[in-house]
Amino acid sequence: MKYSQIFTKTEKQAKEYDSLNATLLIKAGFIYQIMAGAYTFLPLGLRVLNKIEQIVREEMDKIASEISMTALAPKSLWETTGRINTVDVLMKTVAANESALAKNAQEYILNSTQEELVTPIAQKFAISYKDLPFATYQIQTKFRNEARVKSGLMRGREFRMKDLYSFHRSEEELKKYYEVVKKAYVEIFKRLGLGDQTVIALASGGDFTKDYSHEFQTRCETGEDIIYKDLKTNIYYNKEVAPPDADDTSKFEKFTAAEVGNIFPLNTKFSQAFNYYFTDQDGSRKIVYMGCYGIGTSRIMGVIAEKFNDEKGLIWPESIAPFQVYLISINDKQEAAQMIYDQLTQAKIEVLWDDREVSAGLKFADADLIGCPNRLVISEKTGDQIEWKQRTSQETQLLSLDQVIKKLST
Repeated sequence: MKYSQIFTKTEKQAKEYDSLNATLLIKAGFIYQIMAGAYTFLPLGLRVLNKIEQIVREEMDKIASEISMTALAPKSLWETTGRINTVDVLMKTVAANESALAKNAQEYILNSTQEELVTPIAQKFAISYKDLPFATYQIQTKFRNEARVKSGLMRGREFRMKDLYSFHRSEEELKKYYEVVKKAYVEIFKRLGLGDQTVIALASGGDFTKDYSHEFQTRCETGEDIIYKDLKTNIYYNKEVAPPDADDTSKFEKFTAAEVGNIFPLNTKFSQAFNYYFTDQDGSRKIVYMGCYGIGTSRIMGVIAEKFNDEKGLIWPESIAPFQVYLISINDKQEAAQMIYDQLTQAKIEVLWDDREVSAGLKFADADLIGCPNRLVISEKTGDQIEWKQRTSQETQLLSLDQVIKKLST
């Protein structure tokens, strides 16, 4: 893509926002703040979000089938489970003016999570032991009436989320699948560049189960959670379930983290609410066991921005960078840059070509701020060669186009 095709610009003098990730992402032209807790993903930001979600989708497709549920729900579904009065972040939508009210005065729930929707869907199709187990997931925009939205993409009132739901014939079967999801999540965070920084922490099971739930927590100085690592067993605990002597530094390591995913054994809470039973092989009726598994895809983008940066700007992991290459052409090198751009594109290398008529200094500054993994420069100084530099290095090399393509294709 040519930079001149993107209508947005970087903001060197932009104000400091409520968090580092918001400041960096807004300055670099990845997101635009509509209001506290709600952001528009601009062209560069949408590319990153799509790549995050594609990695999640690829791993989920191995263990479940994708659907897309409605963001709106009738109040009756939430009344069936009783959660309409207990979920403290639940939001609703109503007609905004008299004309709209005259057309339809109904109130609808803006879903913060979707057990209330997916359970009746499953109940319609999976009624026999032969139909179970199965799992389905979606990646969708969610809404939560958060009290505090001062962490950029790490906590919003509107956000993107992958939610997976599984349905089983027994608790034992649920527990087996639960471990399958756990392994899939480990692979997802590894591919996102967070693998060595993300741990599985025990957390409260809430009113779903007496067992623990599990949170995937990424070490992050600006995270909202406190995690304790048992130095003897290497087991991690969220503060809410930490042992009594957790503050004993000889026994536990304490650190802040940001939750990027969680998995819950729902057991029979929602199947009981909807009277969801299946017919077993012997003809008896048995209750369905359920699990739910979430990943905050837009939150992950915020966490990565929060963790991977320096004084010059963002530093994206290769797997989710908006482009693999930031190509800079200086002075009268547009024709040569066009040829390089075309050949890199033909080689399936994603390129952002800064073809703007602006100073070289601005182009270099924007390359660092935007944070693509590799920078290529052509100028009178480089002659027939190309200057190649990685975002994380100070060293440059002069290479031929063939050498560049070989490096970037491996």
